[in-house]
Amino acid sequence: MGGPAQAETAAAGMVEAGMVIIGAGQGGLQVAESLRAEGYDGPVTLIGEEASAPYHRPPLSKAILAGTMEEAQLAIRGAEFFERQRIALLTGTRVAAIDRSARHVRLEDGRRLDYRGLALATGARVRRLPIAGDGLEGVLGLRSLDDARRIRAALDRAARVVVIGGGYIGLEVAAAARKRGLEVTILEAADRLLARSATPFLAGFYADLHRGQGVTVELGAKVVGLDGQGGRVSAVRTADGRSHPADLVVVGVGIVPDTALAEGCGLACDGGVLVDDCARTDDPAIVAVGDCTARRTATGTLLRLESVQNAVEQGKAAAAALLGRERPFTAAPWFWSDQYDVKLQIVGLSAAHDRMVLRGSLEERRFSAFYFREGALVAIDSVNRPADHMVGRKLLDRKAALTPEQAADETFPLASLTR
Repeated sequence: MGGPAQAETAAAGMVEAGMVIIGAGQGGLQVAESLRAEGYDGPVTLIGEEASAPYHRPPLSKAILAGTMEEAQLAIRGAEFFERQRIALLTGTRVAAIDRSARHVRLEDGRRLDYRGLALATGARVRRLPIAGDGLEGVLGLRSLDDARRIRAALDRAARVVVIGGGYIGLEVAAAARKRGLEVTILEAADRLLARSATPFLAGFYADLHRGQGVTVELGAKVVGLDGQGGRVSAVRTADGRSHPADLVVVGVGIVPDTALAEGCGLACDGGVLVDDCARTDDPAIVAVGDCTARRTATGTLLRLESVQNAVEQGKAAAAALLGRERPFTAAPWFWSDQYDVKLQIVGLSAAHDRMVLRGSLEERRFSAFYFREGALVAIDSVNRPADHMVGRKLLDRKAALTPEQAADETFPLASLTR
C-alpha cells in the first residue's frame, strides 16, 4: 500500500527529509491526510506496527464482537487513497529509536528515515493486572483488531465470561457476550461502574441496564488472582474469598499511553506526551496526537482524552503545526458507546458539575442529562436522543447561555440558542 517502491526508498533515507508519522491509527492517518490538505507536497511516511492498514477501532468492542460488521468495513481508507495522495505506508514496522539531534528515526530492522517534521501517534497499550494467573490462556485484553479476533473466537467457545473492569470497553464486551446468551459477570473494584469517566447517575443507569439483561454486576470486587486448569483460565478470585468460574476473562482496566519512544529521546512526558492545543511537544520539529498525549490546560491541570474526535482534531492541529501554522483544538470533547439497544453520546466534561437536570424519559431509556457548574452548561449525556447530542455540541462550543430550567423543559427549543 502507498507504493512499495516509494516506501522502501523513503525508509532507506534516499529521498529528501519529509514528514514522518509513527503510528498508523486514526490520529496518525489524520496527520498524513491533513498535511496534504494543507498543501504540503513533500514526502509523507506513515509507519504502523500492525499488519493492517489504518482502521476504525471503536467497532472492535461493539459491532465486530456482536457480529454485525465485517472486518473489511473497518478500513478507513482504501489502498488507492495512499497511492493517490503519495503517502508511503509501512505496515508491520516497528521504530526502535528517535534521534532528535540528527533528525532521524531508526527502524528495528536497522533502516534509518530522516525527517523534517515528526508526528508521534503511538497510541496506548492495554493495562495488565499484576496478579498471579495473568498469563493463562483465555485471559485477554482488547485494543487491536487481533485482540478482537481472539476475543470473538473465544466467545464462540465460552459459556461463562468474566469481565474485569466496569469501564466502557468492559461494558461493551459484556453486552456483546450477553447478547450471545453467555453467562456474564462484571467485576469492578470501585463502588460504581464507570468511576473514572461518568457521573454516579449514569453509572447507576448502566448498572441497572446490565443487571436487567441478566448480567451479574459485582461492585467493590477486587481481583486478587486467576486460577487455571491445564494452562487455561478457569476462575477469577476476589478479595472477599469468592471464586467466579470463567471460560474467558476479558481485562478492561484502562490503557497506558505508549510514551516509550518519546521518553527515550527526552521529550517531556507526564501521563502522556505533553502537548499544547496545537499538538506541539517541547521540540519544535515534533508533534504528538491521540491516546499517547496529555494536554496542559490553562488552569495547569492535565487533560487526557481517549476518543476518535481527539485523534482527528489533534491530527489536524498537528499537521498545521508541522507547517508553521496555528490551528488549535479547542472544541468540546465528545464520545459515544453502544450497549444492547442503548446508544450513549457524551459531550463535554461533567466531573466538576454541581447540578444536573433531566430531559426526556428515564423509564423509556430516552433521555439527556444536562450538567451545570455555577449555572453554566459543562456537559450532556444523551441516551437514545441523538438530536440533543448534536445541538449540545453546538451549545458548548458557542458557550450558549442555557439555563437548567430551559434544559429541563421539553417545550424549550434548544436549537434556538445556537442561531
